[in-house]
Amino acid sequence: MIRTFIAIAFVLLSASHALSHAGEDHSGKATAITVQTAPRAFATSQLFELVAVSNGRALSIYLDSYTTNAPVNGASITVETPVGPVDAVAEGDIYRIDAPWAAAPGDYELLFTVTSGTDIDFLTAKLSIPTVVEAPAVAPGGLTGFALAQKVRNVVAITIPDRLKQFDPALVIMGGLGFLGGAFVMALMRRRVLAASAMALLLIGVIGTSVAMAETAAPNSAQSGAVVRDVAQRMPDGRVFAPKSTQRILAILTIQAVEAEHRRSIELPGRVIPDPNASGFVQTAIGGRLLPPPGGFPNVGSKVKAGQLMALVEPNIAAADQSSIRLSKADFDQQIALTERQVERFRTLAKSGSLSRTQLEEAELKLKGLLESRASLDAVRMEAEQLIAPVSGVLSKAEARPGLIAATNTEIFHIIDPARIWVEALSFSGVPVSGNASTNDQSGKAVNLSFTGAGLAEDGQAQPVHFKIEDASGRLRIGERVIVVAQTEAITKGIAAPRQAVIRGANGEDIVFVHSAPELFEPRAVRTEPLDGEGVIIVAGIAVGDRLVTQGAELLNQLR
Repeated sequence: MIRTFIAIAFVLLSASHALSHAGEDHSGKATAITVQTAPRAFATSQLFELVAVSNGRALSIYLDSYTTNAPVNGASITVETPVGPVDAVAEGDIYRIDAPWAAAPGDYELLFTVTSGTDIDFLTAKLSIPTVVEAPAVAPGGLTGFALAQKVRNVVAITIPDRLKQFDPALVIMGGLGFLGGAFVMALMRRRVLAASAMALLLIGVIGTSVAMAETAAPNSAQSGAVVRDVAQRMPDGRVFAPKSTQRILAILTIQAVEAEHRRSIELPGRVIPDPNASGFVQTAIGGRLLPPPGGFPNVGSKVKAGQLMALVEPNIAAADQSSIRLSKADFDQQIALTERQVERFRTLAKSGSLSRTQLEEAELKLKGLLESRASLDAVRMEAEQLIAPVSGVLSKAEARPGLIAATNTEIFHIIDPARIWVEALSFSGVPVSGNASTNDQSGKAVNLSFTGAGLAEDGQAQPVHFKIEDASGRLRIGERVIVVAQTEAITKGIAAPRQAVIRGANGEDIVFVHSAPELFEPRAVRTEPLDGEGVIIVAGIAVGDRLVTQGAELLNQLR
């Protein structure tokens, strides 16, 4: 029986010891506290959106454009406060006023007079300063019965298994103390002095530990409280709370949803190609060994002009051709020798009058022709083909090397004008485009395209569609793969928004963030269609007048 009492008492002593140290933090971490936002007041109009945040004895005023959410700088703000009008002082993109009256709890009606350029507006807001509720003081001598029970619940709740948390730990310990006291009385009634003494010592130990617990818990109770700190976070219903200070850091911008008619667009895969009228190839017609022109071969990337000499091609003569040339030379030599003798005879006869002057001239002309033909055979290997630039531009390809043997029709140089390039897209649907189209460069900015023509789909394949780039300026490279967004004749009604406003949600849906309140953003699932290179059409999911986040939506989606 005594052993049972001792075991129960040991358990109670252990729990009491844990209670006595429950207020201490042996891990080096701060005691858990409650984080809440600072008192704030809101006001909106068709021009401005204003948030005033209380910082103890001062007010920080955030003034933004209602439509774009962009900070309004250089404005003049006068605030009607309980102590009179006060002019706000600009500190960067934030305005501040001294507000010693905000240190006292209560509700304060404020009137803001805002002047920005030619815009003047009056905004009213209500600032509520809550009453600070402090923890009740605990007497240094101990805890009340209710406070002790509450302390027991808090401490034992984190030490016992989950399956036992359905029992109130305070009642368990109090019941154990009562059982121990009853055992002490029974031991006295039965005159068991040893058992009664043991029970008395255990009761004294448990009560003393409770006193120590009360003395330890008293100073720790002063450490608990609430810290005022504006923290961006996602609310349980999925909305995102983002203080104005966080919105400035994330550079959140919005637009107001306006429904209008737009031409339906289609997306076409495409490739950047040179303008056929501003590019050309330099090829050899006869083939042979390449020779550099005066000054050498032009390098890749160098500028050339139309008519510029690019290279020389020395023709190669095969063995059969060389044998034929030798036979031709021998034949010409023989004819030249005979003709020379004939001309000499004709000249003698012409002097004596036996031969007309016409016959002599004919013989001389024949001799001259034979001599020129013979000379052309001697110059066959000396005459090289000249490769001339057909257009002006920049060399994008150069395959010329001294001594390189180039076959007939070999592409030696490719000349391109980088300021005149096209996009060749492929249409698999056969839907005709209206003429306006766009694509994106590597930085994501739109590049306008002009429709130049469309071919016919051969053998049931894709239809080639050509577009001219209005302003290339080095934004696209030849051969680069792009997506062309081309407008069609079909009309659709919806809300236009930038592509970056539509992001992918956790469940794979397309979502946008709606600025539903000055510091609240609500995710909405939407259905979109392509509009152009920079925008989409939202055909379902939002209403006219909603403010859509166009910049920083991806950052808002990452807040937790």
